[in-house]
Amino acid sequence: MSLSRRRFLEITAVALTGVPSIVRAQSMAKIKPADDDVLAVIDVQNCFVPGGTLPVPGGDTIIPLINRLGGAFRHVVMTQDWHTPGHISFASSHAGKKPFDTVQLPYGTQVLWPDHCIQGTPDAELHRELRIPHAELIIRKGYRQPVDSYSAFLEADRRTPTGLTGYLRERGLKRVFFTGLATDFCVAWSALDALKAGFEAYVIEDATRGIDAGGSLGKAWADMTSAGVKRVQSGDIQA
Repeated sequence: MSLSRRRFLEITAVALTGVPSIVRAQSMAKIKPADDDVLAVIDVQNCFVPGGTLPVPGGDTIIPLINRLGGAFRHVVMTQDWHTPGHISFASSHAGKKPFDTVQLPYGTQVLWPDHCIQGTPDAELHRELRIPHAELIIRKGYRQPVDSYSAFLEADRRTPTGLTGYLRERGLKRVFFTGLATDFCVAWSALDALKAGFEAYVIEDATRGIDAGGSLGKAWADMTSAGVKRVQSGDIQA
């Protein structure tokens, strides 16, 4: 016996109403950090917050959130941009160039930056409000004069390791959750390299901030999503 049109619509409406409920229930599942998970705090330094030499808009607003997330993870690592004076990535090191111009270097196209995060200066220090005392490691990067560094895993020549891959493997850590600055440069490069090194990679979106130079933020998210980086929010993490 065929259903009446009204009954058919009623059944269809109930079915369609149930689908979003299932999706919402699944998406609301919390991630409980495990002993083989690690929180990576990328470049939360004075130079990248308002008042610094290369400020990321709203860069300081994520610090309380990162501090709270830190308490949920047994393992935390941090990175610190640590440039030499006259670093090759500085516009001031190239005659006639200004910040955000590009040049061709032996390892590819290099965006030129204002002088920033120079070793031993207050500008390069981790932000004073960052409070994760149980952080186990600080990886310094960008200290090699002839090559820039965005990723926590590899310098910009894509060959020179920072040592983080070996550290995480030897510790038996498998999932890396990224926070910090800036989403579209150091965070994105780090997340993509984590995947290439065999780790699961998550970016906690609201615990990052981007520069978004010429659409760089949208491109970074597209690149990360297509590669398999998981995009989550701080509320998805169970404290």
